[in-house]
Amino acid sequence: MSTPATSEFHITSLVVHAAAAQLQQLSHSINQLAGTEVHAATADGKLVVTIEGESQKQLLDQVEAINGMAGVLSSSLIYHQVDQASH
Repeated sequence: MSTPATSEFHITSLVVHAAAAQLQQLSHSINQLAGTEVHAATADGKLVVTIEGESQKQLLDQVEAINGMAGVLSSSLIYHQVDQASH
């Protein structure tokens, strides 16, 4: 008898503080990253972002990509959850 394979599903959320002058371009660039979505933005440059993926490394790679974008001043991890899914 075989054991069902399990995989992980990760979701994390960030608040990204960005230069207000680059907010629109930055939102677009973040939305282009696999598994990422900007859900809200304020006029003073704060973005609410979620990232979904199959591993913690995948999420951390996306966070690093966001932090390296022009106009990003800082980011703060707000939430991280891992679920196990059976196949």
